[in-house]
Amino acid sequence: MAFYVYIMASQRNGTLYIGSTDDLARRVFEHQSRVRGFTAKYGCTMLVWLEQHASRESALIRERRLKEWRRSWKLMLIEESNPDWRDLGLEFLG
Repeated sequence: MAFYVYIMASQRNGTLYIGSTDDLARRVFEHQSRVRGFTAKYGCTMLVWLEQHASRESALIRERRLKEWRRSWKLMLIEESNPDWRDLGLEFLG
């Protein structure tokens, strides 16, 4: 089983949401459906970064660490692997 840490964004350089899950497709769908909570309130519907982990514990540790990062560091992390801020949810989910 794979575990993921991911970042959703409202737009390029917009509001960011960091989460972790063992079902990335379901979580992205929930965010894009604007079901409830932070991502619905701020329109964070684009999957702009993800990282796979072998264990839930590893993913949770990484999620907590990323949430402590400065915003500029998070933006650089996204830009390194996704400089065009493509919605990876479209690619990942097919």
